[in-house]
Amino acid sequence: QVQLVESGGGLVQAGGSLRLSCAASGSIFSIGAMGWYRQARGQQGDLVAAITSGGSSNYADSVKGRFTISRDNDKNTVYLQMNSLKPEDTAVYYCNAFIVAHSSWYGMDYWGKGTLVTVSS
Repeated sequence: QVQLVESGGGLVQAGGSLRLSCAASGSIFSIGAMGWYRQARGQQGDLVAAITSGGSSNYADSVKGRFTISRDNDKNTVYLQMNSLKPEDTAVYYCNAFIVAHSSWYGMDYWGKGTLVTVSS
């Protein structure tokens, strides 16, 4: 059973930093792109950052220069380093990964349950 588990969320003051982690576990054959999405209260979720299996990354304009996505393929883990946090960064952050499970011909997107990041003013 494949699952993604996020950690690292919490309460931080504006200007502070947090590092989110997301570890994939289960019967995994391979993992493609991984990413982070966030959903603010009453808002539609949107992409924060994504990273390919080869390490190429892209970011939402709102977080460029402040957030850094990285991954450790040996640990099946993706990270999001968040610096210079702003109140508008407050949201539930969800981990996403394209995973091919063992005994499967096809990959699919998996999602974590989310971790709450609250940035106070």
